[in-house]
Amino acid sequence: MDIEKAILSVITTNQTKVGGGAPIFYCEQTEEMEKVAANLEAILDGIAHRLSNELYIIVKH
Repeated sequence: MDIEKAILSVITTNQTKVGGGAPIFYCEQTEEMEKVAANLEAILDGIAHRLSNELYIIVKH
C-alpha cells in the first residue's frame, strides 16, 4: 500500500502550536528543527514545507 497526500510528520520549536495524529518532533532550536526536517524529508520520501519560523511539516503529495 502506498501513502498518497498525507502529512507524515510535524517538526516544531513551539509545543503549544501543534497537535493531532501525525508524529510530532519537538526541537529546542531553529537549527535543530531544520536538520530534523531535512533528515525526515529524506527518510520518509516526502517534501518538507516551512509553515512558519517555528513549524515544518513533511508531506507526501
